Amino acid sequence: MNQLFQQIRILDPIVAIDRTGSERVADILVIDGVIEEVSQTTQLPPDLNITPAQHLILAPGLVDLYSHSGTPGHEERETIGSLLAAAKAGGFVWLNILPDTLPALDRASSIVSLDREYHQIATQIPNCPQLGYWGALTQGVEGKTMTELAELSSTNIIGWADGHSIANLALIRRLLEYLQPFNRPIGLYALDRQLRGNGIARAGVAALKYGLPVDPVSSEAAALAATIEIIAEIGTPVHLMRISTRRGVEIIAAAKQRGVPITASTTWLHLVANTTDLATYDPNFKLDPPLGTPDDQIALIEGIKMGVLDAIAIDHSPYTYEEKTVAFGEAPPGAIGLELALPLLWQNLVVPGKLSALELWAALSTKPAQCLRQSPPTQLILFDPQKTWSATSNNLKSLADNTAWLGREIIGKVNCQYSRSTYL
Repeated sequence: MNQLFQQIRILDPIVAIDRTGSERVADILVIDGVIEEVSQTTQLPPDLNITPAQHLILAPGLVDLYSHSGTPGHEERETIGSLLAAAKAGGFVWLNILPDTLPALDRASSIVSLDREYHQIATQIPNCPQLGYWGALTQGVEGKTMTELAELSSTNIIGWADGHSIANLALIRRLLEYLQPFNRPIGLYALDRQLRGNGIARAGVAALKYGLPVDPVSSEAAALAATIEIIAEIGTPVHLMRISTRRGVEIIAAAKQRGVPITASTTWLHLVANTTDLATYDPNFKLDPPLGTPDDQIALIEGIKMGVLDAIAIDHSPYTYEEKTVAFGEAPPGAIGLELALPLLWQNLVVPGKLSALELWAALSTKPAQCLRQSPPTQLILFDPQKTWSATSNNLKSLADNTAWLGREIIGKVNCQYSRSTYL
């Protein structure tokens, strides 16, 4: 049915629609799934359904920089179909998956095969999110031997990333030298696993209080500093993934001031939770990198606000009930987030005024696209920040339900996705 949304709030992080850069309202006409402003429409359809929409938000669709797919190899965790359904339900119009599948996306044939499966499924999902692929930097994403990078470049990968740390700094240097002419995004996760040891909780008061092996800040900081020096020397642009500490933010800020060609992201869970949440020993709070201290969390939010951190990634990591329902120390790291990130970030950051609506939206939408060197999303989503729903296995589109919010009430829900006839 054709629909008129009256006095809907519009967010546009590209042009900052009004002088305050925060919002404006307008009447929006939807005709056959395409959005137009009423002021640009000469005749209203006779079957128009009018909806008061002062509480709704219309904004560009979201873009996720990196997440994990269960397909191929672990379809019991997540299928391509359930992954795309979860992404759509969460407002994502573009989703990019890491190559740590089984087999890994380290060959052109693996990329082509997965892309074929995606297109078969996409025809069955209206307004299906676009699926992008990170090609593996190293064989089997093991961080030891380079993949056939030139062969992978012949596919439609968005760029290269393992999603795992590469310990061999000489290998990182060779990768940046070799990939420089290809002019595609490169993602690196800076982590010194020797410094981490068996640590599973960020060093601080909470880790000691709860008796969890600590992961020192230096495991991130040392690897970041070394990686940035290589980037500065070679000059190949790099996206730095999963920044999780205050020191990490400081190192990136200093590097950007020096003109080092980097962008950086943190994950949504590191913005809404911290080490105090480990009191429950909920294995769904075991992440890689681990949750930061409250001070780290503050620094990460400030990093997004100041633009030191360019984007927020979801790093959606599905696992089965059996895999995650074990002791905290034995659980694999990661949690789902595609359907939860926007409402929980909105309630935890925008509502209390830690970030403006435009700052959050840019970090989830237009800035991730910039990190990928892509145009901003052309689709728009309708978000209701007041709608209440429960995160249950029946309500979630994801096949997995490994989240600390399972069974809890969530405020905020994406309603619809639309195309647009003009830029609003």
